[in-house]
Amino acid sequence: MDALQKILKFEWYDQIRNKWIILYTAFFFVLTFGLFQLQGDASRVFLTMTQILLLIVPLVSMIFGAMHVYHSREFIEILLCQPIRRSKLFWGVYLGMALPLAGGFVVGAGVPILMFGYNSIPDWRIPVMLLGTGLLLTLIFSALAFGIAMRTDDKLKGIGFALGLWFALALLFDGMVLYIVYAFADYPLEKPLIGISMLNPINIARSMILMKMDVAAMMGYTGAAFKKFFGGSLGVIVSLAALVGWAVIPLFVAKRHFLKKDF
Repeated sequence: MDALQKILKFEWYDQIRNKWIILYTAFFFVLTFGLFQLQGDASRVFLTMTQILLLIVPLVSMIFGAMHVYHSREFIEILLCQPIRRSKLFWGVYLGMALPLAGGFVVGAGVPILMFGYNSIPDWRIPVMLLGTGLLLTLIFSALAFGIAMRTDDKLKGIGFALGLWFALALLFDGMVLYIVYAFADYPLEKPLIGISMLNPINIARSMILMKMDVAAMMGYTGAAFKKFFGGSLGVIVSLAALVGWAVIPLFVAKRHFLKKDF
């Protein structure tokens, strides 16, 4: 077993016993279980879950990821004194945090879906896409949190930056888009809005799920333009590629800071 496997194994067992991971899993289990009990119709359950996961998953991933880096600083410094390559330490710490968190969401939301949806879900691609999107958002925002924590030694500033970025992407972005639409109403905005929508992984994830559910009224302005421009499967493929890009680029930026950082 090499150093990466040992670090990943240690982090994995440490995180699955973490009370916050257990509470996070229990939250999505109770939420999904309750929605199936109260609403019954699987389509309405998935619509409600989509709106909640687009807020909760990025928020928890940002805070938990940043806190994990700050709390692991002494652990990282001890391992850096050992003959272990920094790149292996980075991947071990990141994956050891992000994978249990993503697994908590998938298990918490997925088990009730299997329990209640076995006979009532007409199209299983929708819950699979919902769970996959939550997993990707966890990896994306965990990577962003790692990057922020690597750049900012002050814990309070780092948590503040993480919360500010989540607030901008989750809540302010649609307001900014509406202002652009209002300010440039006399110009053709469809293609520029496609480009703007790529700047926000939450917006991409929302468009991807809702395009599959065919509920244009809830997609927002950029989501509606996205559906009109790409339509059907092409829109889903482009959205998925954009989300993978959002997962990979911040991760390699964070890794670069980790390799150069003087702990």
